[in-house]
Amino acid sequence: MTRTPVEHAAGDRGLAGLLVAEATLVGSSAALGPLLLDVLHYRTSASGLDQIIGTDLTALAVVSPLCLWIGRLARDGHPAAPVLALAPAGFSIYIWTQLLVGSEWGRLPGNVEWFSPLLLGVVGVGVAVAVRALRALRSRAPLAWSRRQERATGVLLLTVSGFVVVGIHLSQLIDALGDHPVGVALLSTPNAFWVVKAMDLGLVAPAALILGTGLLRGRSWAKTPAAAVLGGYGLLGWSVAAMGWSMVRSGAGEAPLSLSIAATAVAAAVSGYAAALYRPLFRSAASLPLPRPLPTP
Repeated sequence: MTRTPVEHAAGDRGLAGLLVAEATLVGSSAALGPLLLDVLHYRTSASGLDQIIGTDLTALAVVSPLCLWIGRLARDGHPAAPVLALAPAGFSIYIWTQLLVGSEWGRLPGNVEWFSPLLLGVVGVGVAVAVRALRALRSRAPLAWSRRQERATGVLLLTVSGFVVVGIHLSQLIDALGDHPVGVALLSTPNAFWVVKAMDLGLVAPAALILGTGLLRGRSWAKTPAAAVLGGYGLLGWSVAAMGWSMVRSGAGEAPLSLSIAATAVAAAVSGYAAALYRPLFRSAASLPLPRPLPTP
């Protein structure tokens, strides 16, 4: 039996153009940084530079190509394009906001301020991609998940929320709010430290909590944003894994080899799970019932 291609709607050239622009801006920012050209000098510590190198590698190897591919889907009117676009958009907004405002102004050398229009462009176009994609999704039906998938995804998001709060930030926050903090991240790069805390505890963890709770209660409105959030987590996971390998390469003691291997495994697992959630968007039209023929007069 010959399988017919996925049914397409009219192409969204606006979303396609924004995704191409985002791919260009993300790739340019990464190429100018410490990974390749080393023209853009961030005001951060040596450990911070290792982490930025990992982020730049993820941007060039994964995020920019992904934006171009989704842009092509959007141009061709593929129904998956708006949902998929939310993941790199969210990742770009999250990472480049930190790069834009998390520098150690007046404390460490650098020239990141001269490239602030580029970094701001990444964030601004990322916001535009998200708005355009969400507008395209307003008239779409929720993703076709089983109740089992909803529950599993809800549990996963609640686990992520708890891990972000308790596993990553709680001990550092207690130390930072004490009379004599000793945390290396706080003492070496306090601006970046507080920016990450504000974004993770003010946005990432609450979003995962709300969406996870919605899915466990069977709320259809939570499906699409949950898929987008998990796609963004997958990209962030690869970024964290690349950061770890960058620190291992430079000999930084904060990132042992075992942690880098574990981060890579987690990134692969989250990405694989997110891909499974997106799979219904790529079902062929052959799986749909064929229209009945009109009666012959």
